[in-house]
Amino acid sequence: MKRSIALSIAVLPLALTACAKTAPGEAPSASPAAEVIGKAVSCLPLTSYSTTRIRDDWTIDFIGGAGSKVWRVTLPHKCPGLKSADSFSFETSLTQLCSNDIIYPIRQYGGQYQREGACGLGDFVPVKLLDK
Repeated sequence: MKRSIALSIAVLPLALTACAKTAPGEAPSASPAAEVIGKAVSCLPLTSYSTTRIRDDWTIDFIGGAGSKVWRVTLPHKCPGLKSADSFSFETSLTQLCSNDIIYPIRQYGGQYQREGACGLGDFVPVKLLDK
């Protein structure tokens, strides 16, 4: 029994680093500049956006039809592999995606898609992109 406890303790720091906040002095990767044009909302109806752009491991833009509206989500914790996967999935029983929902980067391995580690969302902030 001592052996399994030691193994659990040794693995714990690795699990925690996957959702670590930014280190002091470290900033999320640069995303296109954006101007906040409204109040943040905690939920966004699924019909409000037609596409997403993953800017980095911290930032996702949810884009309405014809780019008419953009909501930027800055994740509260880095989501390792999100940008390199360039796609994500989520599960909801609602008709909206909310700041307390979880997303999963998706990667293709050998012709099959595999869901990676869970990442929490944040508020949806309406923005005007200044540099597309």
